[in-house]
Amino acid sequence: MKRRLALILVSLLLAPVPVGAAVFNPESFQLANGLQVVVIQNRRAPIVTHMVWYKVGDADAPDGQSGMPHLLEHLMFKGTKNLQPGQFSKIVARNGGRDNAFTGSDFTAYYQNVSADRLELVMKMESDRMANLTLDPKLIETERQVVLEERRTRTDNEPASRLREKMGPEQFAVHPYRNPVIGWERDIKAITPKDLKAFYQRWYAPNNAILIVAGDVTAQQVLGLAETYYAPIPASPLPKRERAVEPPPTGPKTVELRDKSVKQPLWLREYRAPSRRLDPERQSYALEVLETILAGGATSRFYESLVVRQKLAASAGASYSADRYDYSEFGFYASPNPGIPMARLEEAMEAEIARLIDGGVSEQEVARAKTRLIDAAVYARDSLSGGAYALGRALGTGQSINQVENWPERIAEVTADQVNAALRAVLTPKAAVTGRLLGEGM
Repeated sequence: MKRRLALILVSLLLAPVPVGAAVFNPESFQLANGLQVVVIQNRRAPIVTHMVWYKVGDADAPDGQSGMPHLLEHLMFKGTKNLQPGQFSKIVARNGGRDNAFTGSDFTAYYQNVSADRLELVMKMESDRMANLTLDPKLIETERQVVLEERRTRTDNEPASRLREKMGPEQFAVHPYRNPVIGWERDIKAITPKDLKAFYQRWYAPNNAILIVAGDVTAQQVLGLAETYYAPIPASPLPKRERAVEPPPTGPKTVELRDKSVKQPLWLREYRAPSRRLDPERQSYALEVLETILAGGATSRFYESLVVRQKLAASAGASYSADRYDYSEFGFYASPNPGIPMARLEEAMEAEIARLIDGGVSEQEVARAKTRLIDAAVYARDSLSGGAYALGRALGTGQSINQVENWPERIAEVTADQVNAALRAVLTPKAAVTGRLLGEGM
């Protein structure tokens, strides 16, 4: 009788959650242990992308232990009670697939691209390391050195990365977004095996994870396998994602970095902006339209003005992503042409930003940008893994499937007045952090 009741409960929990039919048309379910399952069917080739996203990233690391989520990501390939160190990727490769992982400020994700008939194999291994990671102290020390070398190569020896790292604490005085995802060197060195084990046990649980499978597979096939391999893993009590609240900006602030190895100077400007999750006024959709107006190809505003017409810059544009759990940033960038002083480029960029704030954007610019964005959503359906990444990033940062599926509708509703209101709310001098990267003697 108990087993029958349990099966009824599981069946109820596995009932499809209705979502709008717009972009990826996913089917979504939740197992009894809290694991969210998302399936995106794509029959164009007999392959699948299998991803597990954990709702934990570097911004969830304890104080003084930045980089721990990234170090743990490395160690997830170093053995379980059932697999020897390194065996996970070797098995995937022997079966014609490839695998990897990545860590962000708000999430950590693991994926395998394999033939559809190998889905059960990778699901079995991925569920194994969700619950049975061994965390050998000797391997932790070895992998710590790998991470420190990665940091030296990608950050310490890359002036542009060092500039961005120096700008973080200027933008965020107390919020953990001030820390680099790879971690500060002193923090990486201080992390202990006990810290890592506690972090793994605290955050790596089915009720803090999202399983996304995209490709040549049905929802029922995925659910059958998920019940076999993920459902037996018990849920765990989860800590709240408690992060320091950042006070209002007090800028403008400027960071300058000079390095003799710099051949191509760089100018950056970043403003604190809303994320999709913390966006009561729906400014994030308007800012996505604005980014496309400013940086959407060779006919975009900044490229046309700075690169084509004034010939001051080799590149120029803007950037924005709404996929953050807390705050996001709206940024501008430019690199001067040879012989153009940084001060001349900065003056021109600031003039363009001032023109944007004063004059705003037109309905025609907004209409063209919306067409580009909505067309891109249509083309995204062609990608095997694009939907898995888009949904994983959204769900990992506190958004819903409906927000992803309804995104074209929200973009279509954006008006020029909304874009102009959003840009004037975000592009304020107090929120500006400027970075200059220069070579010696520049």
